[in-house]
Amino acid sequence: MTDFKLDTRKVMKIYDATLCCPTGLCGVDIDPELMRMAVVLETLKKKGIPVDRFNLRDNPQVYVDNKAINDCLMNESAEVFPITTLDGEIVLKKAYPSNAQI
Repeated sequence: MTDFKLDTRKVMKIYDATLCCPTGLCGVDIDPELMRMAVVLETLKKKGIPVDRFNLRDNPQVYVDNKAINDCLMNESAEVFPITTLDGEIVLKKAYPSNAQI
């Protein structure tokens, strides 16, 4: 489930756990992985490759409306996040995609 390549024609979405803000880059103890993802997603955006990113705190209805994401949340708890989907299919759980995967 962890080997995938981002095709500019595909839609990638990242579903985060509850973060204090949309990127999780707030406070004094910033998670380096959240920083890496923010930089990667901004780079993709500048190249015209959109990636949707959702925060459970700010977008709870998105998690409810997406059956696959909701099932993960209900069956595996919030410990399953982050989840990455590609064209609606879950391709990665419990970790962010690596730079090589992206």
